[in-house]
Order: sequence, then C-alpha cells, then structure tokens
Amino acid sequence: MNKQQCVSLTEIIHISSSAMATRKAFFVILIALLISILVAVPTRAQSIGVCYGMLGNNLPQPTAVVNLYRSNGIGRMRLYDPNQTALRALRNSNIQLIMDVPRTELQSLASNPSAAANWVQANVVAFWPSVSFRYIAVGNELIPGDAAAQYVLPAMRNVQTALSSAGLQIKVSTAVDTGVLGQSFPPSNGAFSAAAQAYLAPILQFLRGNNAPLLVNVYPYFSYADNPSQISLAYALFTAGGVVVQDGQFGYQNLFDAQVDAVYAALEKAGAGSVVVVVSESGWPSAGGFAASVNNARTYNQNLIRHVGRGTPRRAGRAIEAYLFAMFNENQKSPGVEQNFGLFYPNGQPVYPISFSQGAIDEVDGLADVRSVY
Repeated sequence: MNKQQCVSLTEIIHISSSAMATRKAFFVILIALLISILVAVPTRAQSIGVCYGMLGNNLPQPTAVVNLYRSNGIGRMRLYDPNQTALRALRNSNIQLIMDVPRTELQSLASNPSAAANWVQANVVAFWPSVSFRYIAVGNELIPGDAAAQYVLPAMRNVQTALSSAGLQIKVSTAVDTGVLGQSFPPSNGAFSAAAQAYLAPILQFLRGNNAPLLVNVYPYFSYADNPSQISLAYALFTAGGVVVQDGQFGYQNLFDAQVDAVYAALEKAGAGSVVVVVSESGWPSAGGFAASVNNARTYNQNLIRHVGRGTPRRAGRAIEAYLFAMFNENQKSPGVEQNFGLFYPNGQPVYPISFSQGAIDEVDGLADVRSVY
C-alpha cells in the first residue's frame, strides 16, 4: 500500500467516523423531538371530563357508570351532589372528580362553620384519598339571580377552611353560566353585568387568593338556537372554514372560543386575569328541539374533544379543562332538548360513535369534517 493509498484510507475512515457521528447526533435529536411531541400532545383526553347527572329513573347503577367511564378512557367526572353510592364506586378508579355542593345545603354551610366541617368530613375526608377530588363546586348557576346566590361565597369560605383543617389541598369554586356577562361581543368587550359583578368581585378575589379556577358552563348550542339568523351553524359546530369574527389581533373560527374568551376578557377587566376558566359543562342535544340532531351533537362534541388541547386565541396553547354534558339522556329533566344531551343511553349504548381521544380524526356521518380550529 503506497502513501497515497494510506492517506486515502485514512480520509475514508475519518469521513466514515464523521458520518457515523452525524447519524448518531441526528437520531439523538430525532428521539428527543419525538419525546417532546409525545409529552406535548396527550394520547388520551386528559383535559376532557363528562358530567354524571342522575335525573333519570332508568339509569345504570353507579358501579356500572364508573366502569363505563373507565372503558371509554374518560378520566374526569362532575357529580352534582355527594351521592354516597357513586362516591363508593369511584374508589380506586383514578377518575378525577368535581363534586358539587347542592343548592339546598348552601345556607347551612354558609352560616355554620361546623356544618361545613361535618359536610367535608362525611363527603370528602371519608373517601379521600381513594377518591381523587379535583374541585368542590359550591352552587351551580346561582349567580346573579337565584335567592341562594348570597350564600355562595360564605359557603365557599367555610368549605375551604374545613378542607384546610383536614389537611386537604382541594380547590373550591362555584359554577356560573355565560349569562353573568353583560357584554360578550366581540369577545374583547366581555364584561360582567353589574348584577353579577356584585357577587363575583369578592368571589374572584377568593379564587385568585387560593389559585382556584372559575367554573363556567359554556353552551354555543343555546346561543345559536336563540339567534340562528346572526350565528352560523358552522361557527357553532367548529366547522367554519376560516375566521368568522375578527377581534383585533384575535381571529375566531368557532363560537366556543369566543364565549370562553369573553369570560377571560371580563376577568381581566375585573382585575382577575390570572384566574383560569374551567368549562364545567358544554354539549349539544341529539334530539328534542331546533338544530338538535345526532349529526350535530356528534360533530360538536367530537370537535370539542379535539379542540380543547389547543386553547383559545386569547389563551393560545393553554389546554382547556372541559366537561361534556352529559353522560346519559335523563328522562326526568324538562321535556325537549334537556332530556337529550347524553352521550349514552341508559342501557350503556352510545347515542352516536365518539372517541374521547384528542387525536381522533373522523368524518361525522359524511356531513361535517371533525376539525379542530380556532
């Protein structure tokens, strides 16, 4: 082997070593990128829960309901009262729970710290830690017009004190609907009505001080049904092909985002911009009224599941914690659409096919693309 051949061989070895190093670095970067993607994009509907209402005389037993949640990969539940059978069924299920304090108990819990302590002991401490309590919701849609609205904040304080005394770090909040807004269009003009502000101002201070969210029930369906001449069905169902409402720097392609961001704008105006909105109810009926159909219900709910991980234009990239309403059609609710928000029939069969994975892509009965867009 001559000198030139030795040099050439050395160069080849050097080039080969460099190529191997480059390939190794490439694979390390690729693996890191894949890991980051897997961490950033949940494989399950981590920010999606489903509300478990019980206003029906033909509903399955709570044990069967919990099994239905688990078999469908639903990791969060809202329960509207501390039903003891349901709480026992939730033990060791790893399902995270919003549990409501019923309206009928608010006055007692507001006026008597001992009653709040007893309530917490009987309904929370007795089941913790085998039941994973996420939030306690003190009242549902009581502000501003319900006579019990005056009891919400003092009950929240007493329940929070009782939880802290028991050594439990569980957030306490209340659930409102978008009717608390005096203005909502465009979203940046969102502001609480004077009547709602009177109750919400000290409640928001409480939430901010405890790093707790505001629970908001958000229903594009009712807004669309009340005003179909001004709101398009595509805008309500997440299927609009482009921006429908331009609000300064923010473009809105769906009504859900516009409603949530109107609440955020109101929070900012109230000095509570750091308070997070948790969507404690949202859904679309499959029968019983205007625009209530299986196709529309499936389109809305599937799109919502896929959308929440992206946030809203005003809170882009911040996943929205949301709870679909509801698990079952409930035959003891008011006739019409109220009986038909369920994802499942009481026999456990789905009202329509739906995937609780946020990555699901499907075509809804050939009528609408299941897309997740701002």
